[in-house]
Amino acid sequence: MENYLIVGAGRSGIDSARLLLALGKEFVMFDGNENLDTKAVCDRVGKSDIRFLLGALQSGDLENIDICVTSPGVPLFSDVLKAVDAKGIPIWSEIELAYRCDKGSVVAITGTNGKTTTTALTYAIFKAWNEKTLLVGNIEIPYTGLVLESEEGGWTIAEISSFQLETMRTVKPKVSAILNITPDHLDRHGSMEGYIAVKESITQNQDENDVCVLNYEDAVLRAFAEKAPCKVVFFSSARELESGWFYRDGAMYLRENGETTLLLRTDEVNLVGLHNFENIMAAAAMAHSAGVPLDTIRDVCRRFTAVEHRIEFVRERDGVKYFNDSKGTNTDAAIKAIDAMPGQTVLIGGGYDKHADFTDWVARFPGKVRQLILLGQTRTQIAACCDKIGFSDYVFAESLKQAVTLASEAAKSGDCVLLSPACASWGMFKNYQQRGEMFKDFVRAL
Repeated sequence: MENYLIVGAGRSGIDSARLLLALGKEFVMFDGNENLDTKAVCDRVGKSDIRFLLGALQSGDLENIDICVTSPGVPLFSDVLKAVDAKGIPIWSEIELAYRCDKGSVVAITGTNGKTTTTALTYAIFKAWNEKTLLVGNIEIPYTGLVLESEEGGWTIAEISSFQLETMRTVKPKVSAILNITPDHLDRHGSMEGYIAVKESITQNQDENDVCVLNYEDAVLRAFAEKAPCKVVFFSSARELESGWFYRDGAMYLRENGETTLLLRTDEVNLVGLHNFENIMAAAAMAHSAGVPLDTIRDVCRRFTAVEHRIEFVRERDGVKYFNDSKGTNTDAAIKAIDAMPGQTVLIGGGYDKHADFTDWVARFPGKVRQLILLGQTRTQIAACCDKIGFSDYVFAESLKQAVTLASEAAKSGDCVLLSPACASWGMFKNYQQRGEMFKDFVRAL
């Protein structure tokens, strides 16, 4: 019988353990926290005698281990995974483990920005068409936790991060999508070339019977289409395509076999901003490729509302609108959020340092950002970028609560207050969800 090592005792690790337990497999759990509450983990898994390896691996700990299932937050260059790799033990993501148990077909979605909104919309469309549809992945629902509910003839809609793509081996989506590629997580992947290669690997097991949806306006993806192993379907927000999905004059269209069909007018949908029209076209392209009728796609898109923490309207106070974009954890996402604001903006930004270049983001500020309020590890770096272009309307805050107070004082009637940090939440917050919830609480308390 195969013996598994589960690396990480967080949610995905616990769900992986539950799945292996249900499959009758033997496993050991590793976690770098020497003070881990192992009893609590055992209670959540439902197995009282789990063997744990805590703190650091010892000589001999990997004897008799056949497969390692790792949590996405553990990088391949960590000591534990380097030791596993040195032993020649295959390293799987929890996505890989779950995929091998899935009875249906998979739609896999990646990209630097727009993944969560597009995945949620794609799931809503498929669910309206086929009740046997699951939503999993980087959208905060571990695949291992739901895969045993999969059924023949069903679909699994999965948001896949670059961290998860690193350790996928046999996953073969029926339909995949790469929404865009802009610099992010370079501290993890080492270089832009490495990051691009990881994103493109979502298609590595696809063939001519499968489909990959790509953004025509991304030069990297347009070039990748020439070597993709599957059929490519493009969407574009900037030009009419001879074949594919495109935006023109306030409406989205499909051009197929020489015929052009209206999908939706933008005033029919609740999502705002050109980036969201791209998300709608991507979701529609994936669904249409799988056989979902256009009428079903239209009906769902008309009803769909923005996901939490992504340009989420919080409240209006004294003529000022407050928006929560805590999920804007990189500069490209944060640029899109600024561009989506209907008026002058008081912006709250900064956070954990992922070795990003803030130049393009800061260049959007003049004429658009009334005041910038900076938090966290990157605040001096961002301030230096502002100084270089002569943008001096920034202040530092010591906490998110203080930042909200300062923003409310700086904003004028007709303005927007936007939390869109362009940085990860780590260091000050548990995750972007906690950051967004705290922002909303502080705004509602004003």
